[in-house]
Amino acid sequence: MALVVYNTMTQKKEEFVPLKAPKVGMYVCGITAYDTCHLGHARAAVVFDMIYRHLKHRGFDVTYVRNYTDVDDKIINRANKEGRSCEDITRQYIGEYEEDMASLGVLKPDIMPRATGHIPEMIATIEKLISRGIAYEIDGDVYFSVRKFPGYGKLSKKNIEELESGARVEVDERKKDPLDFALWKSAKPGEPKWPSPWGEGRPGWHIECSAMSSKYLGQPFDIHGGGRDLIFPHHENEIAQAEGACGCEFVRYWLHNGFININAEKMSKSLGNITAIREVIKHHDSEAVRLFILSSHYRSPLDYTEKALAEAGSSLDRFYETAERLHAIHPGKSVSDDPGDSKEAKELREFFTRFDARFDEAMDDDFNTARATGLVFEAVRLVNKFLDNQECPTSFTGWTVLQFSHMQQIAGAVLGVFGSDPAAYRQRTHARAQAKSGVDTSEVERLIAERKAARASKDFKRADAIRDELAKLGVEFKDKPDGTTEWKLR
Repeated sequence: MALVVYNTMTQKKEEFVPLKAPKVGMYVCGITAYDTCHLGHARAAVVFDMIYRHLKHRGFDVTYVRNYTDVDDKIINRANKEGRSCEDITRQYIGEYEEDMASLGVLKPDIMPRATGHIPEMIATIEKLISRGIAYEIDGDVYFSVRKFPGYGKLSKKNIEELESGARVEVDERKKDPLDFALWKSAKPGEPKWPSPWGEGRPGWHIECSAMSSKYLGQPFDIHGGGRDLIFPHHENEIAQAEGACGCEFVRYWLHNGFININAEKMSKSLGNITAIREVIKHHDSEAVRLFILSSHYRSPLDYTEKALAEAGSSLDRFYETAERLHAIHPGKSVSDDPGDSKEAKELREFFTRFDARFDEAMDDDFNTARATGLVFEAVRLVNKFLDNQECPTSFTGWTVLQFSHMQQIAGAVLGVFGSDPAAYRQRTHARAQAKSGVDTSEVERLIAERKAARASKDFKRADAIRDELAKLGVEFKDKPDGTTEWKLR
């Protein structure tokens, strides 16, 4: 099956055919570095990290570029408010963002350009636009003339006659048209500035991505991505700038991830429901956060609640508990794909024989991670069903161990989930739960040992009392056939 992607430009699924296969150029809009990043940033980063991973899994040679906006009104306003330099502000928040990305298992893009490092490229693009009559200069400011670009609105499907100035389009009576947007802003006191043919100043927001993407990927290139909120005006303006300057197509495929809702409301600063990434991963395993994001299709709205995230954590617990259970009964070198007469083993063999093809089919269908993660949990169900049958052949259990490990490798490489060592996962979730609850683990171990002794001496009243005491501490435990007790904190 060919890889199919939903192209926002055409509003339909299309077969993905790179310009210079197997090479693929992908540019994704990064953060404006003026504040701590939230779950919306996490979703965009995880989604395009997953796309990057799957493209590589399918054999493409990907050059992934994700920028940093480090000069912008919001950065300047924050710097002035706090009495700090813009460089100090952006250094802090880029550093925080990269820490958050590492926590979420997001791979570093191949190129991470900063706007301030590409002022000459922006100036060159603006000069081309002026020379072609699509931009004009007034008192050191340069504006893009929207009505002189015939294709304006083709990505967002907005009618130019119905558009009004707003969003990030500044109202300025000097402009020839209210819809015209800034390419270059003349210097103002207390703002960073660079020399240009129009005097000292700084770039507008949109021009940086047109200039940087074309520099590193050429024009046209294969994939441009970002959140749905960027379709208009940012990506619409990028197209106008890049195609207006060069007279050729800018991007082949436009991919956009959906919004995150917080408790059924759109996440926004005005509603006061912004949830920082670093706050979420204080209380939830970062791999569970990633699973939560990828359990829904990337284009769909994603509803965040504490319950939904806790359920993702419980699902991940179940996966790793199954992995530990399976490895605990690994029968050494005795490996065979012969299921014998076991119905459960035959069902499991059929599943794993087709897993790779079904996983790739799901991911090739516009990166359908909901189906892909569903396959992993189908494996968990079938493995436990198989292990619960005491008559299953031990040699087939060895084969199952190998297949489960292979599934972990594939899912870990593409989704960035399910690839941890089960014992390491248990230790880190245990440590987080302990820190959250404040429970003394040595006390838990003492109570479990006392309960074991009580049961051995048939003092079931005391054993039940200890069980209740452990439950009050938030301890979940399971007595294993070998006489040991497995426990964890809720």
